[in-house]
Amino acid sequence: MRRTLCRFAFAVALLALALPARAQESKHELTVFAAASLSESFQALATAFEARTHTHVTFSFGASSLLVTQLQQGAPADVLATADEVTMARVRDLVDAPRTFAHNRLQIAVEKGNPKRVAKLSDLARTDLAVVLAAEQVPVGKYAREALAEAKVSVTPRSLEADVKAVLNKVILGEADAGIVYTTDVRSAAGKVDGVEIPDSQNVVATYPIAIAKATHEAGEANAFVDFVVSSEGREVLGRFGFAPP
Repeated sequence: MRRTLCRFAFAVALLALALPARAQESKHELTVFAAASLSESFQALATAFEARTHTHVTFSFGASSLLVTQLQQGAPADVLATADEVTMARVRDLVDAPRTFAHNRLQIAVEKGNPKRVAKLSDLARTDLAVVLAAEQVPVGKYAREALAEAKVSVTPRSLEADVKAVLNKVILGEADAGIVYTTDVRSAAGKVDGVEIPDSQNVVATYPIAIAKATHEAGEANAFVDFVVSSEGREVLGRFGFAPP
């Protein structure tokens, strides 16, 4: 009986010693709202960030316009990253000062092998092509219209998609012959689509800002994540996915 009690007391003592260690190992939770075009790169950033800080990052990816609307409606988020500055400005009262962390450019996504021989923006006006664009309120949709206007090309899209990944998927699935996306999206779908370059004179540079939500309950972790994204290591990760530094 005495031996059993001693073993029990020893087990309780070990548990008491282990509890503080487990408490130290518990992870903070961080919720990041990010533009759809950042899906692959931000997942890679989160993996590196979590290994360093033991902070678990949960993402909500989507059209920047939809994300800021959700933030305005009270959706809980600690960090917001959008694909343009205009959309970020819509929530200037809900976030701290934004920091630019990357640039992107447009490219025409076409079916693998480019069977319709799309070579330039003006080809998208051809009646034998099914072209899809993102909706106008979505950054890539706005950028696409700016590029088409610069090239003096009028396009009647087969459909207007919710975000850039939806445009890309239409081309991947063969439901569209072409769509205007970011160069990083074509890169992420290597082997599934081909990309047609848009010359600098007609292209648009997309600017990506990131900001901390004022309502965050994880200010320290949110600051650390933003600092990591804009750091040289963060930019190296983004560069691997085709993003250009600010």
